[in-house]
Amino acid sequence: QCPRFEATRVSGNTFGTLFRVTSFGESHGPGIGCVVDGCPPGLPLDLAAVQRDLDRRKPGTSRHVTQRKEDDAVEVLSGVFEGRTPGTPIALLIRNTDQRSGDYGKIVQTFRPGHADYTYWHKYGIRDHRGGGRSSARETAVRVAAGAIAKQWLAARFGIDIHGWMSQLGDIVVPYSDRAEIDRNAFFAPDAPSVPKLEALMDAVRAERDSVGARIEVVARGVPVGWGQPVFDRLDADIAHAMMGINAVKAVAIGEALQPCFRVYSQQVVANAQALAERIQERGIAVVSGGTDNHIVLLDLRGIAMTGKVADLLVSDVHITANKNTVPFDPQSPFVTSGLRLGTAACTTRGFDEAAFREVADVIADRLLNPEDSAIEQRCRDRVAALCERFPLYAAARELQHA
Repeated sequence: QCPRFEATRVSGNTFGTLFRVTSFGESHGPGIGCVVDGCPPGLPLDLAAVQRDLDRRKPGTSRHVTQRKEDDAVEVLSGVFEGRTPGTPIALLIRNTDQRSGDYGKIVQTFRPGHADYTYWHKYGIRDHRGGGRSSARETAVRVAAGAIAKQWLAARFGIDIHGWMSQLGDIVVPYSDRAEIDRNAFFAPDAPSVPKLEALMDAVRAERDSVGARIEVVARGVPVGWGQPVFDRLDADIAHAMMGINAVKAVAIGEALQPCFRVYSQQVVANAQALAERIQERGIAVVSGGTDNHIVLLDLRGIAMTGKVADLLVSDVHITANKNTVPFDPQSPFVTSGLRLGTAACTTRGFDEAAFREVADVIADRLLNPEDSAIEQRCRDRVAALCERFPLYAAARELQHA
C-alpha cells in the first residue's frame, strides 16, 4: 500500500558546490555510478590511478571484509576527451557482477533491527530489500572514484598531497613506521609488525559476533591558506559533513570510542537490550523483529490494545523515559503510533546489568498491563527510585554530598 507520505522526495544524493558529485545506483541493481560536475578543463586524468584507489576499497580482498566479489572496474561514459577533462560532466559507471538477491528473500517482509530498512519504508513507502539498496555501503565505491579525480586535480593545481592510514583498531595503536607499508596489508597499517596483532583481534571479534571501532588518520599537505567560508561552511565542517555521510559513521570522537573499556561497554549495552526484550516478551508484550541486536527495543503494543502515545505517558508517570514510535504497517498516525521505543545505552552507563534491565522490563510491563491500578503505579514508581538509588547518576557527587 502507498504510505502516508506520498509527496516525500528522495534527496541528499549530491555533495559539493563547485565540484559537485551526484551518486546513483543500488547494491543489487545493474550498477552504481556518479556524475562529477565542475571538474576544471585541461586535467590529464589518470584513469589507472582512479582504478588503483577503487581496488584498495573493493570487497573480497581479505577475510576481514565483505566476501562479495566485485571487480569494481570503472567505466568513463563522458567528460574525458583524449585523456583530458574538457570541463563537462564526468559520468562514471561501476557494474555490479556478484549481487545475490536471493540471499535476502527472507527479509522481504522483515525489517532488520538497526538497519535502514524500516526507515526507508516508513519515509518513502517502498524499499529495496536486496542488500539494502541505496543504504548499502556498496554506494561508497563511487565516492572513491570521484575522490580520486578530485585528488588528481588538487595535486596538479596546488601540489596537495593526501594520504590516509589506519592508526588504531580497538585497543591496538598502530605506530606510523613506513608509508610504503600502507598498501602492503589488508588494514592499511603503516607498520608491518602490527599486522599479525590486527589479524588476531579481528578473528577474535568475528568469533564473538561483535564489531570493533577503528581510527583512520588522513593528512593533506600543501593546502593553501584561506580555504572554506565562515561560519557554517568552514573547511573542517564540510569535511565532517562528507565523512558523516559514510555508512555506520555516527560520531566523531577523540579517542574515547577506541578505548578497551568502550568495547566492553558496547557489549553490555546489547546484552542489556536483549535481556530487556526477552523479559518484556515473557510478560506478554510483543517486540518488533522478536528481539534486538543493538541498543533499541521496539515494543509492538497492538496485542495489548494500547497506543504508543498512551504507553509513553504511562511509563513517564513512573519516571521511565521512552518514546512513542511507529511499528511496521502501523495503523495509527505518527502522532499516536502503536509502538514504544526503549533504549539501554544511558542506563548501561550508570551501571545497569542484565538483571537490572529485567527488573526494568517488569516495571514497564506492570505499568502497561495495569494502567488503571494506582497501587501498582506507586509500586512501579518506588522500584524505579530504588534502581536509581542503586545506580546513581553521579556516584562521586553523591559521596561528596554525604561526606
